Amino acid sequence: MTQSQYKDYPGSSGPFGNAHPAVIAVWAALLSVAHMLPSLPIIGTGGTFSVSTVLFPLAGIFFGPVAGALCAAIGSFIGQILAPHTAWLGLGTFIIGTINAFVAGSVSRGRPLPALAIILVGAILWFTTAIGRQVPLFPAVFYSLGLLAALLGGIAGSRWLEREHAAAKGAGVWLAAYAGFVGAAAIANYFSLVILKLPPQVWTYLTFVSPLERAIFATGSVIIGVPLLTGLPRIGVLVGPQGNRFDDDGGE
Repeated sequence: MTQSQYKDYPGSSGPFGNAHPAVIAVWAALLSVAHMLPSLPIIGTGGTFSVSTVLFPLAGIFFGPVAGALCAAIGSFIGQILAPHTAWLGLGTFIIGTINAFVAGSVSRGRPLPALAIILVGAILWFTTAIGRQVPLFPAVFYSLGLLAALLGGIAGSRWLEREHAAAKGAGVWLAAYAGFVGAAAIANYFSLVILKLPPQVWTYLTFVSPLERAIFATGSVIIGVPLLTGLPRIGVLVGPQGNRFDDDGGE
């Protein structure tokens, strides 16, 4: 796509970035319907993890932090009504997916500071609880990996996302998605401590299980996201940060 074609694209300006609002609406609808798909078990807690979760960071990567968060909020809110068994925080459950998309979107656009701030806030909240203070190793391991992914993704991964090579693009998606999952978990875990009151033994067990689970989910985001990031722009549907090149570099 040339610079002039990009500038003529309906979604190339405004709050929706380089994506058409209709595309964002379609992804929000997909998110909501995905809540009715089978859920995966979260090891050690007896809870479940909706398959739709792997789609949330892609909302941020595709549309940017603001539009992506709005897309995730709408899709998640409707989805939790369609499938109330996924709403472990009641009507407030949609906030978790919204944070996920915002963090992933920020990292994918080369702005890691919001992502780092959210993860650090989650770490602070962790230590405000009596149970959390008994398991300092959990945030030290899990949240530190999220901080590393956000920093590396914001500095290098955001550039890899703009490359044509599938491996580089996949690495960028993985880093942004992993940071999104950790950012969302950092806030969700606080509510788990306060509401569910999971005992310290569970969190000790999850210290190394949670990072592995989120790595698997981030890989799922790569499997879905890379083909779309590669294929959709070729048919005129702009998603992802690659449209930034037309603003910064004068086109291709």
